[in-house]
Amino acid sequence: MDIISKVKKHREEEEQLRWEGTFAEYLEIVKERPEVAQTAHSRIYNMIKASGFTEKDGQKMYHFFGEEIFGLEDAIEKLVEEYFHPAAKRLDVRKRILLLMGPVSGGKSTIVTMLKRGLEQYSRTDEGAVYAIKGCPMHEDPLHLIPPHLREEFFEEYGIRIEGNLSPLNAMRLEKEYDGKIEDVKVERIFLSEDKRVGVGTFSPSDPKSQDIADLTGSIDFSTIAEYGSESDPRAYRFDGELNKANRGIMEFQEMLKCDEKFLWLLLSLTQEGNFKAGRFALISADELIIAHSNEAEYRSFIADQKNEALHSRIIVMPVPYNLKVTQEERIYEKMIQESDMAHVHIAPHALKVAAIFTILTRLKESKKVDLLKKMRLYNDESVEGFSQVDVNSLRNEFTDEGMGGIDPRYVINRISSAIIRKEVPSINALDVLRSLKDGLDQHPSISKEDKEKYLNYISVARKEYDDIAKKEVQKAFVYSYEESARTLMDNYLDNVEAFCNKTKLKDPLTDEDVNPDERLMRSIEEQIGISENAKKAFREEILIRISAYARKGKRFNYESHERLREAIQKKLFADLKDVVKITTTSQTPDESQLKKINEVIARLVDEYGYSSVSANELLRYVGSLLSR
Repeated sequence: MDIISKVKKHREEEEQLRWEGTFAEYLEIVKERPEVAQTAHSRIYNMIKASGFTEKDGQKMYHFFGEEIFGLEDAIEKLVEEYFHPAAKRLDVRKRILLLMGPVSGGKSTIVTMLKRGLEQYSRTDEGAVYAIKGCPMHEDPLHLIPPHLREEFFEEYGIRIEGNLSPLNAMRLEKEYDGKIEDVKVERIFLSEDKRVGVGTFSPSDPKSQDIADLTGSIDFSTIAEYGSESDPRAYRFDGELNKANRGIMEFQEMLKCDEKFLWLLLSLTQEGNFKAGRFALISADELIIAHSNEAEYRSFIADQKNEALHSRIIVMPVPYNLKVTQEERIYEKMIQESDMAHVHIAPHALKVAAIFTILTRLKESKKVDLLKKMRLYNDESVEGFSQVDVNSLRNEFTDEGMGGIDPRYVINRISSAIIRKEVPSINALDVLRSLKDGLDQHPSISKEDKEKYLNYISVARKEYDDIAKKEVQKAFVYSYEESARTLMDNYLDNVEAFCNKTKLKDPLTDEDVNPDERLMRSIEEQIGISENAKKAFREEILIRISAYARKGKRFNYESHERLREAIQKKLFADLKDVVKITTTSQTPDESQLKKINEVIARLVDEYGYSSVSANELLRYVGSLLSR
């Protein structure tokens, strides 16, 4: 389908969703589908819940946020379970402003944008359908038409509680247009939309001298006063403020704590009582989620001012720290690059990982329990000898403000952009990225001299990590049929371990003679991971126990079954290859066989590891220089 056909199809689908009828007909819908009468908080919670979640290690990962928010599972779970869920159940939490607090570029705005866009889409589904009094600029809940003295009976019959009073404009319309007959009042289905100002509002502070409270509450239409005779006639009032338009949905306050006091005080009654004052009218009811975001410094300054005490008690603060997982940080960079005009540029494998290692190190707090590099690996769900999940949880609880500082993702993307422009080729590698990150530290506005020294050290740490990765990558590429070689060596080792532990002999494959287990082979592998002479027996017995455990479960013990043994096998293979790699990569005038090997390795790096020919050649030259040191 071409774009015009798709637009037409979308328009037809929109038309099919539309509905209009009387209040009496609307009540039939409510009786059949009570969810159409849910509150704004409930609708948002059900929207998030409808996308499903995955539970891992007791933590819920909500799919609603899965494609946009990375590494903030703790913060998201807390947000959903401690705010949206109880608010959906009409608990007192819903009478609070939700304030997302965290560092710049940490995901606060993205979370709010996802909620707004999600709500727009959800209102087009049966489960998220929203109905309103037709012609009402505030898209008022039709159930407000039920007189207060009948609401208890309505609850007994429908099981739905009605909150809020009919707005002044609709109260007048009910008398003048419908002669007081609520059953005849026109009701329509509405679709939430920020662009059309239906159920989604946004307020951004500007110059306090020029910004008017009418931006939030609407204003008098002076051109109609002569027609209607009074400023207190609701027909002479424009109900077009952001709070009016956000009714039934979500209201975002960007940088809320920068707002003038008069704007903040307006929120007191709105959050607690569900209404606000506008013009010369009684309080106007509004059902909307108030969500704001700010940084930590502004929040601390705000709560330090005693004048803000009343408002502070009506705010629920949800910290949104930086991501602390290397793998998730990589995903953030990948997403930002894909959304830019840099998507065509080849970024060599591990370039973003190395940038992520540096960035995460700047965000972590130094602990007495573990060094920073191990802490980074533990947070990244990597296996670290001597540490368990209990230790990881203990580390996470050690500092309540971990992740609230450090380098932000925008800085990293800016420096990657700079590396691309500087190099002027359609490919950059890890060294280009690290060099650019280092050069940019002088230009970062908020980095102190002390922080700069610390960050330079982290760049060195990230460089060392990359050196190890690069050597392994090249050495793996040099091994023909690497996995097969590893499995063969593993099987050989396991045969010898089994004979050693059972005090038996092995058959020599050539002479068919009984021979003792090959101690030299076993030690050459075990020494790769620091297994001492005294510890070798325990290590071998542990391997044998693991093999037996797998056998009992009907599984085959293989190359992937024991993390430390796999590491030892890899290192042994690499150690055996080191001289071959060194000679081949550093030769200024490679002979025919060396040249053939180099071309094979480059082809393998390109076909199997994701390098371009340019970045593969750069990798070989770099590893050659490392091995020559």
